[in-house]
Amino acid sequence: MPQLDTSTWLTTILSMFLALFIIFQLKISKYDFYHNPELTAKMLKHNTPWETKWTKIYLPLLSPL
Repeated sequence: MPQLDTSTWLTTILSMFLALFIIFQLKISKYDFYHNPELTAKMLKHNTPWETKWTKIYLPLLSPL
């Protein structure tokens, strides 16, 4: 019965890791990430009428008797 030749396994495994690393880097590089999320949050903020005025909410269960 012949022995299993494992001399090429290291090369195969290392080349597989290198190929997976390159594939994932190429996939991640397609996405557009914002550099500073605070600036984009300020730019996307919409002005609504209830943000500029103060309103008080009266709860009937908390009112005095």
